[in-house]
Amino acid sequence: MLFLNTHSLRNKIYSLLFFIPLLLMSDQLLAKETKLLILGDSLSAAYGLKQEQGWVSLLQDAWKDQDVNIINAAISGETTDGALARLPRLLEQHSPTHIFVELGGNDGLQGHPVSKMRANLEKIIQLSQQNKAKVILQQMQIPTNYGTRYTQMFSHSYTLLSQKYAVILLPFFLETIALDKSLMQNDGIHPNATAQVLIAKQMQNTLAKIIFP
Repeated sequence: MLFLNTHSLRNKIYSLLFFIPLLLMSDQLLAKETKLLILGDSLSAAYGLKQEQGWVSLLQDAWKDQDVNIINAAISGETTDGALARLPRLLEQHSPTHIFVELGGNDGLQGHPVSKMRANLEKIIQLSQQNKAKVILQQMQIPTNYGTRYTQMFSHSYTLLSQKYAVILLPFFLETIALDKSLMQNDGIHPNATAQVLIAKQMQNTLAKIIFP
């Protein structure tokens, strides 16, 4: 009888020794790496500058000691149509925990229907949330010469989406910078290298409260 108990105890010990590494591996998998995907246009793609001068690269440098990986998927000239088409692949490839959506400016500048832009942004939010990514939506602005009705509909789209899907809506990061010509490139649309440093510091403070609560 003693032999049977000893044999049974030995089997239990072997079982524990076998499953402990599996449990540790499971815990490591559950501790998902923080990944911030930047889904944007030229304002986040360092247009007219070297990549390392852009605010996204500067932010990554500032967070080099933090456990967060930033993937810059911003493309100059990007519209909500293009970003929506690229998003499934980006989600599959990177499995981001957070997605910063900085889109819509080119839609507005090209006079695309606001309803189409809003529908695309909505699908981007839905797809991101379905993939367990926390969405951070950037308010965008366009020049007032597109007409009061169009610009108001454009701007209000972001408020509507943020409320409907309970996503964080950040103020337009060029709101004050764009008014200072010394911080803008010659085209008057894109921030220069000096402004990129200011944006990076602003986004570092803002995003840190979201990513490292």
